[in-house]
Amino acid sequence: MTRRLVIVLVSMLVLGACRLDVSVSVEMQPDGTGVVTLVAVADAELVQQVPDLVDDLRLDDAIANGWVVEGPTGAEGGGLTITLTHEFSSAEELANVMTSIGPPLTEMAAARTEVEGQTTNAIDGELVLSNGFESFADADLVQAVGGLPFGDEFAASGLTPSEAMSFRLRVELPGELISAETGTETDEGVIEWQAPLDGTSIDLYTATVQRPASAASNWAGPLSTAALVALIAWLIVAAGLITLVVVARRAKRRRRSHALRHLRQRSGDAPGSTPDPPVS
Repeated sequence: MTRRLVIVLVSMLVLGACRLDVSVSVEMQPDGTGVVTLVAVADAELVQQVPDLVDDLRLDDAIANGWVVEGPTGAEGGGLTITLTHEFSSAEELANVMTSIGPPLTEMAAARTEVEGQTTNAIDGELVLSNGFESFADADLVQAVGGLPFGDEFAASGLTPSEAMSFRLRVELPGELISAETGTETDEGVIEWQAPLDGTSIDLYTATVQRPASAASNWAGPLSTAALVALIAWLIVAAGLITLVVVARRAKRRRRSHALRHLRQRSGDAPGSTPDPPVS
């Protein structure tokens, strides 16, 4: 059975009133493959109180189940950072990887379906610690970290989950975001959650859709045709208006010329007027 990772990390907290910050990132590529990254940062106080922290951290089981471990390495302020990554090649494998992390990731599921050329990607589950630190404790997990009764140890430490740790989840799925009932969109298509550690839960359902390039051309083609028709119509109307203005100006000049000739004729026929001398 796949052992859960968070308990292996959080178990170190029973040795002192310290803090551990955990972040999990899910990045899926357009072809459905991707990587899950877990980063745990232990504060300097934890490192000082547990000098054998690195040696006591047992991750052999995680490595055997496909996780790649980097670190621990020094962090700013004297703490330690450990990074674990696990690649996945399908939605089913993604669900298994996220389940292996354990609480507060609960009842995790993932799906990738294709209908009429459109691909929908989705993850589901809950962020919850329903029974505080006791949520981590079962027989397999106890065995994974050396057989200690961690539920009792956590209770004896006097720490609450929110005092001892934080847990952040970041999910990036390919395509257009079509559903994200909770979380915060920090970037285009990127949703983040901060896990509640007080027994309340957050629904994680998130979905995106990948539309084929032809789908874009299906609406872009008619739109470009309509724009071309509108441009031609505008040019026709503009040409017509220009023609009307030119004709109107010519007609106005003819009327003015006719009026001037008529006025001159009237002036020449008036009594006492002197006709213009003949031109020699």
